[in-house]
Formats: sequence, C-alpha cells, structure tokens
Amino acid sequence: MLTSKLIDDLIDIAIREDIGHGDITSNAIENNNKAIFNFIAKDEFIFCGTFIAQKVFNKIDPSLEVEFLINDGEIPEKNKTFGTVKGKTTSILKGERTALNFLQRLSGIATNTQKFIKKLNSDKIKILDTRKTTPGHRILQKYAVKVGGGSNHRFGLYDGVMLKDNHIDVAGGIKKAVETVRNNIPSTIKIEVETRTLKEVKEAVDAGADIIMLDNFKTDEIKKACEIINKKTKIEISGGVNLNNICNYSKFDIDYISIGALTHQAQSVDISLKFGGIL
Repeated sequence: MLTSKLIDDLIDIAIREDIGHGDITSNAIENNNKAIFNFIAKDEFIFCGTFIAQKVFNKIDPSLEVEFLINDGEIPEKNKTFGTVKGKTTSILKGERTALNFLQRLSGIATNTQKFIKKLNSDKIKILDTRKTTPGHRILQKYAVKVGGGSNHRFGLYDGVMLKDNHIDVAGGIKKAVETVRNNIPSTIKIEVETRTLKEVKEAVDAGADIIMLDNFKTDEIKKACEIINKKTKIEISGGVNLNNICNYSKFDIDYISIGALTHQAQSVDISLKFGGIL
C-alpha cells in the first residue's frame, strides 16, 4: 500500500501547494552550493515517515541524498541529529517545509497511538484506528498508527461491512439489516454491527453478527453486554475512549477498542531541519 500512487499524488499536491510557480526566496538567492542539513528532534516521540521524506526531496531534486540514522518506530534522541539531507542547497530549502509537515504529523500520530497502548497495558485487546482521518491522508495516517503499535480497522467503505445506526434505521432493524447484507456480499466478508443498547446487542447476537460494536456503553453496560454475547462474537468498544479512561477497559473480555482520537486528536511533534555546513 505504501508504494501506492495515492502517496505520490499526495506528495505532488503538497509540493505544488507550497512551491506553486516557484520558490521566490530560494530562487533569488541563486546559490548552487551543495550542503548538508540535519533533522533534529525537539521533542521525544516515535518517529514515522522515512520513506515520505525521501519521496518529497527526490521529487524536487532526484540528486538529493536523504539518510536517516533511525527507522520508523524508533525514538530519536532529543536535540540530536537523527537524519540528514545532502545536495543542492536551494533544492533542500524548497522541500524543507513539505517534508517536515509530513514527518511531524505522522510522528505525532505514531506517538499518540503508543500512549494509548501503554495506558491500556493489555496483550489481548487490540487498539484500532477509524475512518476519522484527514481527507486524502488516510493511507499515511493509518500507517502511522501501525508504526505506533496499533492496528488498522477497515481502510474505507470498500473493504469491510459495518452496519451503523443509520444503516440499521434505514433497513428497519438489526435483523433485517444483517439478513439483507448477508444475501448481497461474499460469505468470506465479516459483518460488524454497531449497537446502542443491550436490547440491540441481543438482536445482533441473534442475527448472527460476526463482530458487535458497543457504542458509547457505560462500564456496567459493557459487563452485561459481554454476558449476553458470551463469546459468540468478537466485541469492539467505541466512543468516548481517551487516555484518562482507557485503562478501565482492560478488565473486560473484549477484543478491540476503536479510537478516532488516534488520528484526529494527535498533536504534531517538533522536528527541525538545520543547516549543517557546505559540502
């Protein structure tokens, strides 16, 4: 997926957005010198995006050499160099902000995901992302979640069935919704049903759902739902999960916790690209 044309198109858009018809400042300097610039970590974070930085700089100037001293998923030492870009000075300056924007955002998501995993502290419950991503950036942001130790839920509407409240209401109930969908999809595709009440949980079990999502359930309701389901299906918790309360869910016999905040509430980390000298 990371070799997808989607990523190349996204980088092209980002470069055009920043450079437009030309970098006025760098072009005016008219500096043909070659130099080295250093990536420096200003925060402590999980790094993510080696390949994206390389793609950005190589699209601007294929002769630029981008090298990182660490791999995605590792923690760079604060205030130390963890990567370099070598080549024509003006070319590096043109790609600086675009590359950093990607690196800071993706590293922020990876770091945020790791915080949730450490807080949950469970070997049996998987933390999943959602479709609450920045439009166009989903493939990268879901990659960052995996780098941070999380797992991917469906990538889009095209690779999984989830009957949400609106689908259920339109179909006339959980039973009808599950029956209709099951008659119109391959047997290998699992059906997940979002439930809002304990009554709906029982309906989803009876309808033969493969995964039941407990949406915004209180802790006492989760316990009752687990008893109703009785290991007949996989169980996913969703809604209102944050760093302050996620540890409360480790005691339940559940399989997944999906958290939109992994992506839409992640804070970008602080990375600088600093001039290191003329080559």
